[in-house]
Amino acid sequence: MASSGFSNRKNFGIGGILISHIERQQPSPPTVIVIGGGISGISAARALYNASFKVILLESRNRLGGRVHTDYSFGCPVDMGASWLHGVCNENSLAPLIRSLGLRLYRTSGDNSVLYDHDLESYALFDKDGNQVPQQVVIKVGETFERILKETEKVRVEHATDMSLLQAISIVLDRNPHLRQEGLEYEVLQWYICRMEAWFAADADTISLQNWDQEHVLSGGHGLMVQGYHPVIQALAKDLDIRLNHRVKKISQRSNRVIITVENGNTFIADAAIITVPLGVLKANLIEFEPKLPEWKLSAISDLGVGNENKIALRFNSVFWPNVEVLGKVAQTSDACGYFLNLHKATGNPVLVYMVAGRFAYEIEKLSDEEAVNFVMSQLKKIIPDAMDPVQYLVSRWGTDPDSLGSYSCDLVGKPADLYERLCAPVENLYFAGEAASADHSGSVHGAYTSGIMAAGVCRRRLSVQHGMSDLFQLVMREEFAEAVVPLQISRM
Repeated sequence: MASSGFSNRKNFGIGGILISHIERQQPSPPTVIVIGGGISGISAARALYNASFKVILLESRNRLGGRVHTDYSFGCPVDMGASWLHGVCNENSLAPLIRSLGLRLYRTSGDNSVLYDHDLESYALFDKDGNQVPQQVVIKVGETFERILKETEKVRVEHATDMSLLQAISIVLDRNPHLRQEGLEYEVLQWYICRMEAWFAADADTISLQNWDQEHVLSGGHGLMVQGYHPVIQALAKDLDIRLNHRVKKISQRSNRVIITVENGNTFIADAAIITVPLGVLKANLIEFEPKLPEWKLSAISDLGVGNENKIALRFNSVFWPNVEVLGKVAQTSDACGYFLNLHKATGNPVLVYMVAGRFAYEIEKLSDEEAVNFVMSQLKKIIPDAMDPVQYLVSRWGTDPDSLGSYSCDLVGKPADLYERLCAPVENLYFAGEAASADHSGSVHGAYTSGIMAAGVCRRRLSVQHGMSDLFQLVMREEFAEAVVPLQISRM
């Protein structure tokens, strides 16, 4: 792996002398506990460490990364959680780090993809009899779906109260019979709805019409992390004080101090804490707060939705499927549709990843690994009757995993518009971060990353004032990642 580019905080020249002088004048640095070792927590801890704070990161799992999890058991990297960089551009907050590590991206869509992370031309869809849907039909229905979604904007303007996106689509089709699809085209439309549900990790009848398209999507399209996200996690975690298998059970605020109690009864005391656990964990009240969180914070936690998306990854001895990015099966209902991500196209490895979202993702979690794989193979054999059996498989269970209880946040019907802002707002010396605390980029890795850095910044400024620390530290801090002279490494086969 390429060098992470981290400074070891050595003294250099005049700046180093200035730091040494300041250190002699400063009181002992503030202490901060970061709870949660996903990318948000790691980025928060990294930022505070670079600002010379004393930081301890507590993570309940036996690994770092949280919902970013690269598995290597296939002999190649397979991301079983987050796998895309949404917005392959310099404006993406993760771009400098990805560049500095020399990581490659495989671009799966441009800016105008109807389903965000794949272009229309990248699909091979099949009907229930295993016949491939003509590509012109796939593209034509995709363009019609774009028009339908555009028409939902009129429905939103006309209705003061919120409704589900599925209800809005129904209204649009009632008003515009020419947009209705029949027969095979109808099944292809259901497949597009299935893909849309995967973007939100929620069913279309739960997605908010008011908010579904309000996310700030960065330019540059979307790219798969060819080497997985693990190198990013590894680089950010370098030199940090990380305690794995430390499940936090209680957070107490006492006289400008925070007392953190973990599952084995041990306690940690700090000046502040940054809480980056997944929204699903907060919603389940798995952590006790003393005193209880204020009502404005509790209602934000309650009203934000958590979607679920799971992956069943299959490794084969050889490739027997078409050279496209996505294999899909169309059906009469969106939940009966399905699709496989072809990692061979992006990485050269003989791996297919079946992806399910919403209620169906929870249904998959009720099955054993073997039962889930058997179901997925039955779907694959409807597309390719002579498909061979996999030699290895992996099954994610983000919805019932006690350390996640869901995949990522989503907007539910009829809820207030300020939920993300309230979720990330501090409660005295408790700070909150994570993908669900990112108003503009919720559900994304770069949103979680930025949220952690922002929470660390607010925490640092407040504690610096309270402890009488000089801001001169910030004048001489070295840049974490210098702008690389090489561009992002992007491929598209």
